[in-house]
Amino acid sequence: MTRGKGCAGGAWAGFSSGAGAAADAGRAGRELFRRNFGTSPDDERHRFLFHVHGAAGVGKTRLVKEFEHLAREQGALTAYVDETSGSVPEVLEAVCRQFALRGHRLKDLERTLATHRERRHEAETAALAALDPAPDGAPSAGGMALARAGLAGLGLVPGVAPFTAVLDPEQLAHGADRLRTVLAARFRSHEDVRLVLDPASVLTPVLADELDAVASDVPWTVLLLDTYERTGPFLDAWLHDLLTTDRYGVLPDTVVVVTAGRHPADPARWGTFADFMTSLPLQPFTEAEARGLLAERGVTAEPVVAEALRLTGGLPVLLSTIAGTRPGGPEYISDPSATAVERFLKWEQDPGHRAAALAGALPRLLDVDVLAVAADCDAQRADELYSWVATLPFVDRLGGRIRYHDIVRAPMLRLQRGRSPRAWTDGHTRLAQAFRRWREETESGRDTATLWLDETWCELRLGELYHRLCADDPAAVSDSLWGLVEACDQGEALAARWIRVLEDAGRDVFMPEVSTWGDRLSTALASGGTQAVLDTLLEWAGSAHSSEPWQRGADRASRPRRRASSPRRRRASADTVSVRDAAADPSPSQAARHVTPVTATIPPPLLARIHRDRALAHAARHDRMAAVAELGRALALTPDDPRTLGLRGEFLRAVGLLTEAAADLERATALDPADAYAWASLGATRLALRHPEGARTALDRALALKPDYGWALVRRARVARELGDPEGRLSALDRAVAADPGSAWAHCERGDALHAADRDQEALDAYDRALALDPGYASAYASRGVAHHRLGHLDQALADLDRALELNPSYAWARERRDAVVRDLDG
Repeated sequence: MTRGKGCAGGAWAGFSSGAGAAADAGRAGRELFRRNFGTSPDDERHRFLFHVHGAAGVGKTRLVKEFEHLAREQGALTAYVDETSGSVPEVLEAVCRQFALRGHRLKDLERTLATHRERRHEAETAALAALDPAPDGAPSAGGMALARAGLAGLGLVPGVAPFTAVLDPEQLAHGADRLRTVLAARFRSHEDVRLVLDPASVLTPVLADELDAVASDVPWTVLLLDTYERTGPFLDAWLHDLLTTDRYGVLPDTVVVVTAGRHPADPARWGTFADFMTSLPLQPFTEAEARGLLAERGVTAEPVVAEALRLTGGLPVLLSTIAGTRPGGPEYISDPSATAVERFLKWEQDPGHRAAALAGALPRLLDVDVLAVAADCDAQRADELYSWVATLPFVDRLGGRIRYHDIVRAPMLRLQRGRSPRAWTDGHTRLAQAFRRWREETESGRDTATLWLDETWCELRLGELYHRLCADDPAAVSDSLWGLVEACDQGEALAARWIRVLEDAGRDVFMPEVSTWGDRLSTALASGGTQAVLDTLLEWAGSAHSSEPWQRGADRASRPRRRASSPRRRRASADTVSVRDAAADPSPSQAARHVTPVTATIPPPLLARIHRDRALAHAARHDRMAAVAELGRALALTPDDPRTLGLRGEFLRAVGLLTEAAADLERATALDPADAYAWASLGATRLALRHPEGARTALDRALALKPDYGWALVRRARVARELGDPEGRLSALDRAVAADPGSAWAHCERGDALHAADRDQEALDAYDRALALDPGYASAYASRGVAHHRLGHLDQALADLDRALELNPSYAWARERRDAVVRDLDG
């Protein structure tokens, strides 16, 4: 290979015996990968990254699997990862699992990943408290809202993901700083904070060290990252830093990475590193290559060959289905209307195998348990069938599961819909019920707030929704949208998976309007985050009154690393062979084109939920009146929803509409007497209305329901102050800082109580703690200045009060206190 040039790969390597340039290029690609293990990493011909790319059906996964086999023949330790891993930590968990199965435990990385999961759960728990009513005079104007926004951006706070879409970059930066401060107070070390906020920065150096240790036991380590068009958005920058910089440490030179996706490598990111990477574009076979392959398999009759070429478009996966099965003459491909899948099933003589092959196409992913349900058989028979299905040429292995290639699965699904719509519905209904049963077993005895962090539970719920949609369950669309809104609360990654279910079901059941809306929601997510998804749903709901934005077919019977070395930094631009995007996707039957429109409306409670999320977004921008208006729209849809009433009551209290706030909150507590949030906000409202006895009653109810409710404890302390109960005030504040040691507000309030009790030295300690948690807390500076003044520390007092006024120039009380300090200094 020419120095500094990337190798031009070719067609699907599985057809190494085929004639022609594409097959030769495929053999060359495999040979290049094999020879790479015999080339020293110091040799400029050695490659550390191979990127396979090409259209759907061209055989990328098959080639990656061949690469893995070749690597193992050379003694390499390998790990294969696909889109079932949705983040860098999940990718590293997959690598740990596979290495352990091959006798190499990455113990330090496993421990760090376990710590990451624990800290993430702790951060989620802490974040739930941030949903409590924001206090008046909260530290750093807007700080609590920004902290919530930062946590929502991490996918840790149910219900507030819309915050991240409405804050400007300066606000987000402020929120990130605030978030780091809060987490630093809660966690034991800065490392724990980074494990939550930037897990890759902590986990990847551990990976590099582990791979360095592994290098003493194995000659090569090979990481294979498939379906890169889906994983690349979160992996590509990380992989670039891992392979071409020292940011995460030094990788051993024996690490080789293979990526495979539909698109070429990003030239802006990888264009200057052609000296250590190889691009392998895959293309469909030319007509001559396809004819040569068919001839080798005994298929020579011109009508048969012509039909095979028409159906496959030269795509290796479909050619494998036709040419790789039992040849038997022209009669097997004589019917122009038959699909490649139908002919494959005709060639298979065992009716049980034929039925299993079709049943296995119904789920998106297949294991023995799922096949037992799809094929409606017992576990022993399912195990036998699964072993056979796994050998089919269009099946990809994904760890312990398998998946049909999309380009073969699609005609299989069309075949089943057309042959027996009733059997189609029955099969998907059985699968939906099984996924529901498995999901409920996973939920048993668990806190629902933690289920969204459970990958198994999410996968089961998505599987259940997919099969309900395919079975035309009347409630499936609404339930899917409920799930989507809840997924938006968890962050963009999970929302994207929910949208993909809509896209997949719309395509697989041939509901083009559903697919179109899935595409539209996906576009909204990419352009504007979860807030844009919610806005799109509201637009859809608004247009549903005058048009049919989402129509569904009613007549189902008619449808059917490594460290960068200096040579890699020096050389640029690799030569690659362009990809010819081609796919064989037989058109649906004419009967399937007749779609009867029916309206699938968004139910009022779901619309109300969307309005509620939008209200939280307005509140994050300090536009509480807009939030009140949004909640009014929600209450027009669900007038007796206590949570919405409680939120509106709190926002009304915050803008000073106290009578209206009390009305909402009293109604909310009457509807749901167990809502500590509403009771606490009602207590604060009554206190503002100068009804301290009523405030005490409401806050005591809140604290009886939630004894460690920090916000309510601070409010209860203020009630005690109004009622002349200094001991009760300090007791409530002691409980508040114990319940939430990261609350600067609680520490400052406690300092004020200590100052009022003439315990100024202790008060200084409390103010110091508050300012350590929030260095921009103007009120804490002012209060600490006053305490210093009374203790005779005039210089410190002046410095603190100057800082308070610098942060808040209109702070009249701080200016009065400063004037008093200046007078004492002058006197």
